[in-house]
This record gives sequence, structure tokens and C-alpha cells, in this order.
Amino acid sequence: MSQAHLQFRAIGKNFPGVKALENVSFDAHEGRVHALIGENGAGKSTLLKILSGAYRPTSGSLRVGGQERVFESTAQGIAAGVAVIYQELHLVGQLSVAENLFLGHLPGRWGLVNRRRLRELSRRQLAMVGEDFDPNVRLERLSIAQRQMVEIAKALTRGAKIIAFDEPTSSLSAREVEKLFSIIRQLRQAGHVILYVSHRLEEIFQLADSVTVFRDGRIVETFDSLSGVTSDILINRMVGRDIHDVFAYAPRPLGRAALEVKGLMGRGLAAPASFSAAQGEVLALFGLVGAGRTELLKLVCGARRPSAGEVRVLGEKLRLRKPKDAIRRGVVLCPEDRKQEGIFPVRSVMENINISARRHFSAGGLWISPRRERRHASGLVERLSIRTPSLSQKIMYLSGGNQQKAILARWLGEDVKVVLLDEPTRGIDVGAKREIYSIIHDLASRHVAVVMVSSELPEVLGISDRIIVMREGRIVASMDRAAANQEKLLALALPESGSPAGQDRV
Repeated sequence: MSQAHLQFRAIGKNFPGVKALENVSFDAHEGRVHALIGENGAGKSTLLKILSGAYRPTSGSLRVGGQERVFESTAQGIAAGVAVIYQELHLVGQLSVAENLFLGHLPGRWGLVNRRRLRELSRRQLAMVGEDFDPNVRLERLSIAQRQMVEIAKALTRGAKIIAFDEPTSSLSAREVEKLFSIIRQLRQAGHVILYVSHRLEEIFQLADSVTVFRDGRIVETFDSLSGVTSDILINRMVGRDIHDVFAYAPRPLGRAALEVKGLMGRGLAAPASFSAAQGEVLALFGLVGAGRTELLKLVCGARRPSAGEVRVLGEKLRLRKPKDAIRRGVVLCPEDRKQEGIFPVRSVMENINISARRHFSAGGLWISPRRERRHASGLVERLSIRTPSLSQKIMYLSGGNQQKAILARWLGEDVKVVLLDEPTRGIDVGAKREIYSIIHDLASRHVAVVMVSSELPEVLGISDRIIVMREGRIVASMDRAAANQEKLLALALPESGSPAGQDRV
């Protein structure tokens, strides 16, 4: 094999009190997809930020095209042909697609933009990634998948030879994922160096030519070929132990109806929704992106005001004007976008855990007991195995899995009867996923009803007792886990399909 276009040599990166990367060395070749895998906090994203120029390494160096480089800024990385497409896309919603594509190098003269030329160039770049929508449309009007294609087209406008993808499929439907994979394969065939970060091992086996496994900031092993490599082998290298049954499902006795939703209607739903969840039941809501699952959960917990219908908890009707009405009746939500809607990033782990329950630690609502707050948060950190240097650590510095556990810890300080989980393992590694599943099983064993939205079919089939399928804002089917399989669920979720004969009604 010829000399690699991209070479990492003994890369190290230290933050105050933390060694994020240590002695990381591997090669990535042209015309190949090189996957990076590992648990949250293993160092993958830190390495991509060093590659992009967002971080400077503490030690070691990069070689790009045979030349040693240390990027002082992202502008230097871009100039060297490096593009990193992050899970949170770096685009400007208020600008047009065309302006986003050529931001910083708009065509024109004397400070005036040549709009006709900009439109022509934009159409050409969009065609390279299989899109033909109007480049004059404002970016915020596009779907997540379309925005991602704009990000890829933007990288190509800058002549990127090295393109890194960081969890690119976390918000995409199955169809959108396949389209993205098609583009990545085209880029590989065109001779680009592709780095691909994902926690979904099935994607690794579909796309990758080689894999580097990270653990605790170090490289455990690099597989130059996936021939003979199995999921169990990769999981073992990532977590340092064997995990044969990540879901660890066990049936449990169910109680009375904890949650009853009758004729609920509101923004995001195309038809009234009715369903129930029993005490101790794990109920999954499955559907494609845009099916109305998130909207339904927000209506149930009062984050959106319903226009019709009712919600009952243990037989008592809720008045859902605000989320706090639901919280005080034991209905809580862990949102899909934990960074925007779930955590207070610049506040401590302790404050994030106590933000709802701290009213229980105050005297007449005037004075909060720091001792009680610390004891409460410390107990939940230990119970949920939240890995943090201290309770005072800002939560923004925790891994995604530990942030998610902190959000769950917040609600365990309440008298919870129904927990609504929206994509609880999105962007989380297999080790953290198992910990989240364990928490879900523990909640169910305590007679809490768990309603979980998930786009991952193995997760839906592996953890739930019953599955509800949504399509285009409607509930279309409900079935027990024993009756469900991937083909049946997908057929129900796809817009052009109908319900199979003999399907159970909701």
C-alpha cells in the first residue's frame, strides 16, 4: 500500500486535570473509509478537532500529503483540504443555501456578490451530492438530512481531500442514511480520505475499510481490514470486556394503567392519538423521522398544549398547561436534544440534577440547603454510575452518556410514575447504552411506566414490552414484542405501505 495521505503521529492532548489523548498514531489512505470507534469520552471527537485546527495537540503531529502540519486555526485546516462534518452542523440557518455553501469566498468583485454566478455554482455543488433544491431557499427551511448534504457540498467547494464525519446518521431516517452512504461511497471512489465516527456498529461493517478502536484516550487496536472481525470483537476492544446481551431484557409483571392518552390532538399530529402504558411496562414508539413521535411526547407532558383529548395518570386527569403540571403529577420527559433542551451546559452536574427537586430542599421556598442538595446529587451520581470528576464539574464537559444519566437522575428525585424518553441512546456508545438500558429496566421494576421513542430497530425490539408504530403524524399499529420483527415494523412505518392483515389495533 502506498504512503498514507493522512498520518497521525504520537498525538497527545491534555486539558486541565484530564489527559484526553495519549500517543495516538495511525494512517488513513486515499479511497478508503477509516472508522473511529470507542466509548463516549474515548478521544475520537478530540482527535477530529485537532485534525480540523479547532484544537492544537499538546504533543505529536499530523502529516498531510507527506508534509508535517500543526494547524493553528480551522482556517488553516480548511486551506490544507480538511473538512470535519460534526453531529451539530456548523451552518447559518438565516442565510440561503448558496450563501452557506460559499460563505467566506462568495463569487464577485469590488465587494459585490455575483448572484447569478453564485446560483450556478451552488446548483453544480448540490448536484454533486444528489440534490436539486433551490439554492436561494433559507437553510433553516431544509430537513436535517438536506442540511447535512449542504455541509458535504460545502466541504467540496473548498476542495477538501480529507472529510471526517462525526456521528452523521444520529438524526436521519433509514432512507436518508442510505442516501448519505451512497454519497460517502462516491467520495471514496473519487479518492477522498474518509474518517467516519459512529456508535452504530452495523454502519461500520457496511461502510468501513479499516477501523481504529479508542479507549480512554489511547488506541487499543487498528484493524486494516474487517475480514474476520465481528461486533463482539469490536465491543470487547472498546469496553475492555465482553457484552453479549446489551439489552438484558427480562419480562416483569405489569400493574394497572399508569398512563392513558385519549384522543390527544395538537401541532405535529395528523389524527387524534390514543394509547396506554401500564405500570412496569416499557412501551416503544417507532417511526421514521417526522412521524410525530417527539410531538406526541411533548403533548403528553405539557411541553406543547394539546388542542383536544386528555391524559390520565393512574386514572386521574391531568391539566396540562405547562410541563411543571405534568412533573408534579409524576410525568417527566428526557428530550431528544439533550444539549439544547435537556441540560444547562454552563451549570454544574449537581445543579443539573437538582434543578427540579431543589424545591424539596428549601425552607418556605426562601432558603436552599446546600448540604441536602449535595447529599441528594451525590447519591444519584453513585446510583447511576455517572462518571464525573466532581459534583461541581460543568455538565457540558461530561460525555453524552453521562449527560443523559444526569438528566435521568434529575427525575429520580421526583415521585415519578411515567418517564418519557426521546431517543435516550442517541450518540451514545455501546457501554453507556447498556447502562441506560439497565436504568430503564430498574425504573420498570419499580412500577414506573416507560414510554420510549427510538429510531433504532434493534433497540426497539430488544428493550420494549410493546411497540406502537407511527406514520405521518398518526398511530397506525400496536403489537407485543413477540409479534414484532424489523420487516414488519418498517413496512408499517414507510409512507407507501399499509397495515398488514390481522394487525393488532391500538
